[in-house]
Amino acid sequence: MNLLLIRHGQTNWNLEQRFQGQSDIPLNETGRNQAHALADRLSAEPFEAVYSSDLQRATETANIITQISGCKPDLRLREVNFGDWEGLTYDEIKAKHPDTLADWEADIFKNAPPHGETLEGLSVRVQSMLDELREKHEDQNILIVAHGGVLQTLICLALKLPSTMYWQFHLSTASLSEVAFYPAGAILNSLNDTSHLPKSAPKKAWNPLSRREKS
Repeated sequence: MNLLLIRHGQTNWNLEQRFQGQSDIPLNETGRNQAHALADRLSAEPFEAVYSSDLQRATETANIITQISGCKPDLRLREVNFGDWEGLTYDEIKAKHPDTLADWEADIFKNAPPHGETLEGLSVRVQSMLDELREKHEDQNILIVAHGGVLQTLICLALKLPSTMYWQFHLSTASLSEVAFYPAGAILNSLNDTSHLPKSAPKKAWNPLSRREKS
């Protein structure tokens, strides 16, 4: 099986560096343009199936790429739930929820934002999705459109790496990555490819699951 992994196009909350999580934020104009650039890039690529998160920033990206509304939304591809922090910037969370933020940063695998989800919970549902894909789509080319945290976690699981290593895989909005599966294991053929985007476009897009203080 070959997986083409797409992070959805840009939203206004991406620009403002707000925790989006499972809030259903639409693409902005730049995000739609990015999705059309992906459509051009992948126009000659055959897909046996297209899956996306059910959140509109992912489904809209998928529908622009495929030029149909036939992608299969799946709740397991939703971004991690940031609970009470959704819609806030990191600085706002730090000011309003310093104690719970410190607990989360100490171990986000086991600790969750208030009324949110742990990385462990995200990993369980992404693993379930990955297992089902491998069972249904042997020797097929599959397109996945989802979110940064989901795709970072999926890459870790595919490569048999601990999910806690998610932050070492940076994915920009509208980026393309590729993972190929073989009997001996998976190969990461490409990561965070944005060559289809305008050269003036920023190559990095902030993702709260990738945030680390620089030493």
